[in-house]
Amino acid sequence: MAYYTVAHLLQNGNMYGKKISSVRPEEMTDEVWDFEFCDGPAPKSDIPASLLNKMKQEFEYWYPFDIRVSGKGHIQNHLTFCIYNHTALLPEHHWPLGFRCNGHLMLNSEKMSKSTGNFLTLEDAIKKYSSDATRFALADAGDGVDDANFVTETANSAVMRLTKEISWMEEVTAAESKLRAGPPTTYADRVFENEMNIAIIETEKSYNAFMFRAALTSGFYDLQSARDEYRLSCGAAGMNRDLLWRFMDVQTRLITPICPHYAEHVWQKIMKKEGFAIKAGWPVADTPDPTLRIANKYLQDSIVSFRKLLQKQESGSKKPKKGAAPAPPAEEKKMSIGLIYVDEHYSGWKEQCLRVLQSKFDSQSRSFAPDQEIAEALKGCPIGQEMNLKQVQQLCMPFIKKKKDEAREVGPQALDLKLPFSEMDVLRENLEPIKRQLGLEQVEVLPASDEAARAKAGEHASLLEEKPPSPGKPTAIFLSKQS
Repeated sequence: MAYYTVAHLLQNGNMYGKKISSVRPEEMTDEVWDFEFCDGPAPKSDIPASLLNKMKQEFEYWYPFDIRVSGKGHIQNHLTFCIYNHTALLPEHHWPLGFRCNGHLMLNSEKMSKSTGNFLTLEDAIKKYSSDATRFALADAGDGVDDANFVTETANSAVMRLTKEISWMEEVTAAESKLRAGPPTTYADRVFENEMNIAIIETEKSYNAFMFRAALTSGFYDLQSARDEYRLSCGAAGMNRDLLWRFMDVQTRLITPICPHYAEHVWQKIMKKEGFAIKAGWPVADTPDPTLRIANKYLQDSIVSFRKLLQKQESGSKKPKKGAAPAPPAEEKKMSIGLIYVDEHYSGWKEQCLRVLQSKFDSQSRSFAPDQEIAEALKGCPIGQEMNLKQVQQLCMPFIKKKKDEAREVGPQALDLKLPFSEMDVLRENLEPIKRQLGLEQVEVLPASDEAARAKAGEHASLLEEKPPSPGKPTAIFLSKQS
């Protein structure tokens, strides 16, 4: 690699070494190489001083090299000896800064082989799918030293995805005057903006680590999902014009390293920006709000749960007891009113688990004591005395794992006896999308501990006993207007 930096000066610009410059091989003495590579004194040589200095300048421009990329089969030979040779011959400030190893490339989950016909050249892939779709599928093929898998269906779908995205952006820019103007104000606006900030930061980390599949996931797939969710959540209020323009800008910059031709088309032809996307720089991100992301996941999961409950209550279906004949299908009822009951505070065994986790959490390093220590602490709690070990493992450990993951992400507030956000506020702020997505005319969010609120459920109040709400798991009861 060191020789590459001066080869063009010694080989008269010919990369294969078929031509030589005015420098004779015997003139490249140890003293000359020490001067070029090892900060040695200027040598006594017939080589012109200007050429010696030019070679030294070229070497010091490129060294130390940032990264050496090669296959995993070269770890035991070329890459190991690369480290040995550099550390033996060069001063430390010229040692390699990094190495990146990858696996082999499979085609549609099978080893590439000319004899079996499972073979695709780079040239053929570009002719068949285009260069950007080929790069898209290669990025999606996998990260790390495991064998990557180029899937032709991914390359095909990439063509459709990118084409569809161009069409959507053309529609947005053409209908710009119909979009909601002004600063982002709604809950959906804040969530969408937060997801873009997260995507910018996570994608940059992935690119820096040469994890292209992870970069594609956060910089394209996750952004697409966030945009689609935003479009669904806005409803009659409409999408914010400035946020959509920021989305197009951010998504284009994040996908540029993988799909440069697509990005330049969007940048110049659709967004009408000057210059090139590849030179536009990385987008600036505000500090993400991890609590807002957790709150939005709670909202979306709750809507899915409510929809299942609504379908069950409308059909009146109940699973028959084992051995009993199935009940005849009940007449389907149309529900138009939703009562959402919320209990924001943990109690019982969940409260005991949280108190143990609080005592075993280091907020500075965001790390927990060993699992064995946590298990011993649980044994000393009432829960450890009321349940056997198997019950504790089945009931408590999934909950403990979930809360530990949240604490590592957002900090000690994740271990509070209530969620790090107000469930009542999140649900009440999103009554309109809840009503729209469930097809209801009226929705109320009520505290489960309030007797007057529970009375509103009427004859269905028993459902609150069958499935009592808890933090993160609200319970919904649906009524028809005749109820």
